[in-house]
Amino acid sequence: MHQKQLLILTFVIIICSSITLQESSECTQANAKSCGECIQIGENCAWCTDPDFLKQGEPTSTRCDDLHILRKKGCKEKMVENPRGGQKVEQNIPVTNRRKDTAERLRPEEITQIQPQKLTLTLRMGEPQSFNLTFKRAEDYPIDLYYLMDLSYSMHDDLQNVKKLGTALMQEMQAITSDFRIGFGSFVEKTVMPFISTTPAGLRNPCTGQYDCASPFSYKNVLSLTSNGKEFNHLVSQQQISGNLDSPEGGFDAIMQVAVCGVSQIGWRNVTRLLVFSTDAGFHFAGDGKLGGIVLPNDGKCHLENNTYSMSHYYDYPSIAHLVQKLSDNNIQTIFAVTQDFQDIYQELKKLIPKSAVGTLSSNSSNVIQLIIDAYNSLSSEVILENSKLPKGVNIAYTAYCKNGVVQDGEDGRKCVNISIGDAVSFNINITAHECPKDNNSQTVKIKPLGFNEEVEVVLKFICQCECQHEGIPNSPLCHNGNGTFECGACRCNKGRTGHMCECSTEEVNTEDLDGNCRRDNGSEICSNNGDCICGTCECKKRENPEERYSGKYCECDNFNCDRYDNKLCGGHGRCECRVCICDANYTGSACDCPLDTTPCLAANQQICNGRGVCECGTCRCTDPMYQGPTCETCRTCPGICSQHKDCVQCRAFGSGEKEKTCEEDCRYLDLIIVENLSELPESTHPTCKERADNDCWFYYTYSVNGTQEIVHVVKDQDCPKGPDIIPIVVGVVAGIVLIGLALLLIWKLLMIIHDRREFAKFEKEKLNAKWDTGENPIYKSAVTTVINPKYEGK
Repeated sequence: MHQKQLLILTFVIIICSSITLQESSECTQANAKSCGECIQIGENCAWCTDPDFLKQGEPTSTRCDDLHILRKKGCKEKMVENPRGGQKVEQNIPVTNRRKDTAERLRPEEITQIQPQKLTLTLRMGEPQSFNLTFKRAEDYPIDLYYLMDLSYSMHDDLQNVKKLGTALMQEMQAITSDFRIGFGSFVEKTVMPFISTTPAGLRNPCTGQYDCASPFSYKNVLSLTSNGKEFNHLVSQQQISGNLDSPEGGFDAIMQVAVCGVSQIGWRNVTRLLVFSTDAGFHFAGDGKLGGIVLPNDGKCHLENNTYSMSHYYDYPSIAHLVQKLSDNNIQTIFAVTQDFQDIYQELKKLIPKSAVGTLSSNSSNVIQLIIDAYNSLSSEVILENSKLPKGVNIAYTAYCKNGVVQDGEDGRKCVNISIGDAVSFNINITAHECPKDNNSQTVKIKPLGFNEEVEVVLKFICQCECQHEGIPNSPLCHNGNGTFECGACRCNKGRTGHMCECSTEEVNTEDLDGNCRRDNGSEICSNNGDCICGTCECKKRENPEERYSGKYCECDNFNCDRYDNKLCGGHGRCECRVCICDANYTGSACDCPLDTTPCLAANQQICNGRGVCECGTCRCTDPMYQGPTCETCRTCPGICSQHKDCVQCRAFGSGEKEKTCEEDCRYLDLIIVENLSELPESTHPTCKERADNDCWFYYTYSVNGTQEIVHVVKDQDCPKGPDIIPIVVGVVAGIVLIGLALLLIWKLLMIIHDRREFAKFEKEKLNAKWDTGENPIYKSAVTTVINPKYEGK
């Protein structure tokens, strides 16, 4: 057990050592040739610029290592190039704190809900930079609401209630904001078959005489955003219902135009933008236009002429993803006011459109005002951050600190819910770069709350070079007769030169050939990742321990990575050559842990493993699977001493048994001694044997060995069991059978009596309940015949 624990401890130490080695060599594994390449490997990598640091002949890549390892190797603190990232806040206007009832009205651009507004992050590869962002819902924030209504025939009763919407909604919204504007637009369907009837009569009145309908259209901007509620009522009251052929409507065309024709046509301001989409039907989306011969994808541009969408017959419906992009780009929050029949469809659509809500519209739109207010409160109580496209190799992570101490990270780290007016929440934003951009220019990322116009501008600058690279000495004599620029303590070779000190010419052999000479095959690392390729020859790295070294043409060998035993390299009984143990005499094994001495395998009879196995590494390996033990002396499945000598004892002492006829030949090896009784059996190293003879009697004996003589002491008389008394057994069996028979007869008789009594009682009961029919005999015929004259009139 002790040896096993020692082996486990050794294994753990080796693993820990290898992990430490791997961690310490993380920066050197990439074989960085310059300071810029070094600091891009990871945030812990530093570069030593001391020109004398590599006088020991170490390759250039060893200048790049962990900071603490460079210090340990003797690189002076001021000679270490280890730039760090940082951040600078460029604009940090505090969030607006005011009350609606006491403060004067501010212009939208004077209200601040997010802080800070602009900052610059300097990113070192692998080193995260984090900052805090605060969002606070301002009181009395302006709201623009655009009501987009389906004017197909099925909405004719809803239009009557919407005609009163303007002033009523104005009054209700006064409780939320003093700066509210409202607009109105309507839609029906694309003006092509099979969506509408294109016959002259169908174009004049698509409702086929049921109702005085207007001509069909795709989308109209009836009223741009205004603060005049009466004007809303006046213009909406002039609207007429139109009609189409199929059930789904062309609402997506209308939503796209409302989003992209924002400032110029609809009149959106940089405030809270709400789009109320009211319908009692489904929707067409990208691809459905092919039914009408329209194959061009929607271009996502404004095509309003005289406030009417003019390209509905030319461009297909927009896709959902296209709508999501345009609504997000224009900070528009969508409220779907739909009837109960289409709730499921729009609930699924809501999952795809961030910052959207779905409300149940009554059959005649009488509840539309309360629906809008409830949906607005739901949307405004949720803050979701989104960011613009990140540069390649840059990651961003969010942690939200919401109300009541709620902390969320991961995907939920972008949002907080149940935010009331005046509440402030904060987000910790962590940005990490893992690779430098190709042009090394700064990049800009914008972060904003969905549905709000305010945003944080984050300028990203990348640390891809060291300061010392700007102080290089061109054509330095230190670089093999001026063949390179000496910078950061190492040579950066001129074109046409390569090597540690720019001593090689690429005209003689190109860099690929040089690297090829330093690889064992195409799939292996240059110099096995244990050295640098200098002019086509591997120059192996040096180790901190001078006794440890790499060797071989490709630095593929070393003298310290062989197997260990008892925490000793090659078990202390050999030497390590190219990662293989060369063992001393009398030892073998991968870790020289196997002695060739067979003394530990000698059994008591001076045989190796009792002749039942071979001696390996000083331990017996039993070749006979029946035996085990240190010297293969134990056989758990072999017969015991008693059963082994039973037949010979039986034939020698009692003249019976299986060996009765061959007793003289097979059992002469035993010296038989007869004793009178069991108490006279002598003591022996083996237990007293008790065996059964052929006549079912027992006999007792002991077995012992005296030198080469095998002695058996046998009790003279056998112990035979007494036979049974036959007469009582026979009498008992006969008496039992008779008694059982009598008992069965009595039981049968009792059951029959009970059965007969029940049947008789049943008969008596039925006799009492019998009722005899006293009616006439159906086959009886009277002897009297009655004849009636048919012409007799009773006179």
